Amino acid sequence: MSPGPLLLLAAGLLIAGMVSGLRWPRAWLACTVAGTAAALGAALLVLGGAPEWEWWSDVTVGGERPHVRLDALSALFLVLLSVVGAGGALYAREYWPDRHYPASAPRGRVWWSALVLCMGLVLTLSNGLHFLIAWELFTVSAFFLVTLEKKKPAVRAAGWLYLAASHAGTLALFAFFAMLAVRNGSWDLGPMRDQADLAPLFWLVLFGFGVKAGIFPLHVWLPSAHANAPSHVSAIMSGVCIKMGIYGLVRFSGWLPVPAAAGWVVISLGAVSALLGIAFALAQNDYKRLLAYCSVENVGIILIGLGGALLAVAQDDAPWGRLALAGALLHVWNHGAFKALLFFGAGSVLHATGTREMSRLGGLWHTMPWTAGLFALGALAVSGLPPLNGFVSEWLVYLGLFGSVTSKAPAVWAAIPAILMLAIAGALALACFAKAGSMIFLGAPHTKTAAKAHESGRWMLGPMIGLAAICVLIGLAPVLFWPAVARVAGIWHPAWVMTEPPPQLLTLGFVHVALALVAVAAVAFLWRKARVNGVQRGLTWDCGYAAPRPRMQYTGGSFAGIATGWFAWILQPERSARRPRGVLPLDAFRQERIPETMLERVIAPVGEGVIRISTAVRRLQHGRLQAYILYVVAGIAALGGLVMLGGNP
Repeated sequence: MSPGPLLLLAAGLLIAGMVSGLRWPRAWLACTVAGTAAALGAALLVLGGAPEWEWWSDVTVGGERPHVRLDALSALFLVLLSVVGAGGALYAREYWPDRHYPASAPRGRVWWSALVLCMGLVLTLSNGLHFLIAWELFTVSAFFLVTLEKKKPAVRAAGWLYLAASHAGTLALFAFFAMLAVRNGSWDLGPMRDQADLAPLFWLVLFGFGVKAGIFPLHVWLPSAHANAPSHVSAIMSGVCIKMGIYGLVRFSGWLPVPAAAGWVVISLGAVSALLGIAFALAQNDYKRLLAYCSVENVGIILIGLGGALLAVAQDDAPWGRLALAGALLHVWNHGAFKALLFFGAGSVLHATGTREMSRLGGLWHTMPWTAGLFALGALAVSGLPPLNGFVSEWLVYLGLFGSVTSKAPAVWAAIPAILMLAIAGALALACFAKAGSMIFLGAPHTKTAAKAHESGRWMLGPMIGLAAICVLIGLAPVLFWPAVARVAGIWHPAWVMTEPPPQLLTLGFVHVALALVAVAAVAFLWRKARVNGVQRGLTWDCGYAAPRPRMQYTGGSFAGIATGWFAWILQPERSARRPRGVLPLDAFRQERIPETMLERVIAPVGEGVIRISTAVRRLQHGRLQAYILYVVAGIAALGGLVMLGGNP
């Protein structure tokens, strides 16, 4: 079967979803799930070995014939879009229903279908002009989803920041596609590896797509947008939307020649993003903002693999680059799965408690056991622990980097720092999610709201269970997914045709299965022993207090205080405190805020400077003709002086 009819069916169903979303939620859900299923089928056909599918329209749009292409690279990202798009639609039925959000829920359904449709067009359109149109429509759709609760000032600010940053990236992409069209005489896209004069355009690609991907320091829009959006929107934005930036980087670094320094720059940006992204995540008290910064870290992991592959291509197609690229591509799927799972879990907590502050939670595993268990599985996966999927892709990236070290290639000067920073980021990720899990689900409830929390229903838990199953499946049987990743690597670099999986991957699969069996056996043994012997509940060690109170528990700040202190130079924490005074002090407090350093300490001051200069220049427009004549005379005199000083005698 050809993928073409399935793609056409998917587009038609998603358009039907947009039409039915305002008034018929059940019809919308059916159309959206069926449309994503059709897109998933088309993508799996191509990844399974079907030939690349292309189609040119006879009707022009904007003077250009639409060109649709579905190859293995597009299909890899389309699979992720389909899975998260369907899961988010199911999740939204309970999380964002009409009875609670009568004004925004219908709009949210329409924009959800529009977002999925436009991202699908971004992945399949192969014409620069039409790509830009789909890219802008995708950006606008995401903006309206982020600002569903537009009455809240923080939500509006997050939405406008996202839109402004996205348009800055779009300007770079417009310049890139326009210059590409001028040099080639056409907006049509395809492999152009032999045109060496196009290599400098890669820097426009890196900036334009890097903004959307959330590369540090271009990530300024990401934390506030993901934190303030509804949780199912945060899931698709973190799991899929930022991957559109990764898609652009992978696509055009494979289609175009790249500068000699490209690999060095990409792997360096990846290492910095991985380390600083998780450092900012560790310092957060808002668990959705923590997950947002963790996305910056995982984008960094993908860039480390892509940068290693670029270095390997520049060094005579070194074989270790294939493993690094395979790890980066597999991490696209892995991050999309466990990050969507974690945001769905965060939404479940928010749905039950109404707060995003970890310091106001605690003890939720008693009342929300399913959410606690699924969140814990996602936390283990995002921390890169075996036997789950996060470990597999990070392990492949490590193999590629270690291969460059043992080969003694020049890339070793980038690989060794990247290995060290990736290892530190992994350790901090484990600490970060140990903090999040313990603050949210363990201990005693900090507030009455947390004590009265309730478990979510099947419409919210169902997508979470499905994503958790994907994390487990990729972790236990990574070799099953190797053919798809290898096919994509062959599209990116035709010389890298990888058929057989590396033997280390087979070994890893067996080790993961063994670990899983041991874990299941241990849990079963403990469960049986607890049932036979019974369970006694009592106080934990209480430092001599007979009745410890929730306020005596560790806070998120104390949990991560030492580690975040190492990064105070970039975190720039703002502290305020009132110390206890007297013999019997009445009150005392200590507050700490972690600012958005790049936004508040770098971009905002620059913006204020530009506004001040603009305001000062604006005073020159006062309506007095004599002054305008003086400006002209002064300008002519200045030009004359320059000519006299720089002219030939």
